[in-house]
Amino acid sequence: MTDTSLPVLCVTIGEAPPDRLDKALARDVPEEASLSRSRLMKMIAEGLVSFKGVPVTDPKARVAEGQVYTLGIEPSAEVDTLAEDIALDILWEDADLIVVNKPVGMVVHPAPGSWTGTLVNALLHHFGGNLSGVGGEKRPGIVHRIDKETSGLLVVAKSDRAHHGLAAQFEAHTVHRRYLAVVNGAPDAADPRLRGINGCTFEAANILRIATNLARHKTDRQRQAVFFEGVGRHAVTRARTLETYGTPPVAALIECWLETGRTHQIRVHMAHAGHGLIGDPTYGGRRKLSEKAIGAAAVAAVASFPRQALHAATLGFAHPVTGEMLEFSSPLPQDMADLLTALGHVG
Repeated sequence: MTDTSLPVLCVTIGEAPPDRLDKALARDVPEEASLSRSRLMKMIAEGLVSFKGVPVTDPKARVAEGQVYTLGIEPSAEVDTLAEDIALDILWEDADLIVVNKPVGMVVHPAPGSWTGTLVNALLHHFGGNLSGVGGEKRPGIVHRIDKETSGLLVVAKSDRAHHGLAAQFEAHTVHRRYLAVVNGAPDAADPRLRGINGCTFEAANILRIATNLARHKTDRQRQAVFFEGVGRHAVTRARTLETYGTPPVAALIECWLETGRTHQIRVHMAHAGHGLIGDPTYGGRRKLSEKAIGAAAVAAVASFPRQALHAATLGFAHPVTGEMLEFSSPLPQDMADLLTALGHVG
């Protein structure tokens, strides 16, 4: 049986699974658990993956939708990532976790090309190296991520018990996350074009629901792409328009919330709906706008905006140790506020 002294993670196999256990687990394990396929294969070989209490040691074992596998998570090796004295905007801190407001331009964890200057480097200095090791030595404490050029709120685990408790909430989709974004055009239930896009529907109060699968692009591994019918991971985004700019609208401030949390989810889904984020260089958010339509100042502000206009504005969850409900909010960063001011002068 799986070692009962280890923290465990239960993974339910989703619909239309791959034909072997290692691939199915790699697809269905929560992203927040930071378990690569190579690590999962090692865990299988070491008897740390079980089904109905019996270890499964063959990575090629057949799986079926709805099966639940138990993974025993071994403590990671001692963290050796460099601690760096980098200022942090801290909203909450206790013995088990910390909530920070990440600035634009900061990578969350070390990776090729960004080994220093990351949030993890800053946290290791702040804590004197005391971070949960569950995520591995390059991602200690990290239970969810936002892109380098996205600003806003993140919760980071300081203890292993907090890490597993938070990861379970992300897996169960009970974490409350809302984002603010500035997009091209304005999503509207009255737009017949949107109703004709696969995966796009509208709910009450003019809320756009986008439901697709997401997976790595077939030719560009740095991008995510929309798929259907069993390829990729299920992803659901909801969005509502808060304010529009121009007549007809050339841009809008929208609020998005996630039923799932996939890499680049909001950016990919809004682009799929034809409302890509302003400034997004990867998913086509850099449209050329007409000065005649919106004025020179607004065109210049949109054209010069250096990143995807996306901010993680609200984060709520149950404290993984005390059970207390916590909720945090972060105001728009200055660059997005200035963008909205420029767009506000649209005639």
